[in-house]
Amino acid sequence: MKIPRPDGLRFITSCLFFICFLYALASITELRFDSLLEFGRCALANINMPSAQLYNSSNTLHSSPNITSLALNSSSNDEIRVLFGILTLPGQYQRRHFLRLIYGTQTLVGAKVDVKFVMCNLTKEDQEVLVALEIMRYDDIIILDCEENMNKGKTYTYFSSLPEMFNNTNGVYPPYHYVMKADDDAYFRLQNLVDSLKPLPREDLYYGYVIPCSSMEPFGHYMSGMGYLISWDIVEWIRESDIPKNHLEGPEDKTFGDWIKNGHRAKNRFNAKWSMYNFPEPPTKCTHELWPHTIAVHLLKNQEKWIRTLKYFNVTDNLEPSKLYHIP
Repeated sequence: MKIPRPDGLRFITSCLFFICFLYALASITELRFDSLLEFGRCALANINMPSAQLYNSSNTLHSSPNITSLALNSSSNDEIRVLFGILTLPGQYQRRHFLRLIYGTQTLVGAKVDVKFVMCNLTKEDQEVLVALEIMRYDDIIILDCEENMNKGKTYTYFSSLPEMFNNTNGVYPPYHYVMKADDDAYFRLQNLVDSLKPLPREDLYYGYVIPCSSMEPFGHYMSGMGYLISWDIVEWIRESDIPKNHLEGPEDKTFGDWIKNGHRAKNRFNAKWSMYNFPEPPTKCTHELWPHTIAVHLLKNQEKWIRTLKYFNVTDNLEPSKLYHIP
């Protein structure tokens, strides 16, 4: 048997040391990369964002992650389902068509948001024809079994009717993680809404803009009627509990807050102020300047306010060029 020459042994030993060196270098590089990535995430989390905050029933404050960090932490397989109900009147055809443009041109990632227009029973012949045509064309209308009203139980009928409408319809439970009640004079940016929901609990949640305007404490008050959102378990509680049934009349948003308080529900509450606010003019304690981190702008009572808001958020930026039109 041949005995290895000394120079051969030195060569083999050198190779082994070199391989060990490369392995150690790779480990250090990976560690530094992970640290750098974590540092980057921390830096993103420190970007100035809205003062929206999550509270639980122990009054513990949890800072809300900003929209950029949500993209890092979300799972593409965990799609959020939201029923977005806009309360309307049967005869408000033009307003519904306008809102279909507003919400139908928004693109969403990581969520399914079903926008529905909610009204009470039809009472006129023209409504029976025109609303039926809307349903045939758009399939986005819910007609409740009630007389049209604002503060005499329409909100209760809306929420309490949903379990029978949607439970066990597609074999998925819950059919929606969250349900929104929104006014038709509010503009919601749906992607920002969805991003704000991603880190939040999907049970016992009450989300919105705390009233009064000067307050940031969601457990002492209620959420503005411009738009508030609850988790599906609270929707089912509203249907089953006697507390809402026995207190139907009064300002609908305050009445809703009374149900939650008296029923000891919504241990998780999210105050979306100042991502939600009233249109800046005329200035009040409830207004805020338009800004990029907006979720909702309320009190868009005329076309001028709608146009100013839509232009600020550049809603037509994705318009494709064509020979068929020329828009400056």
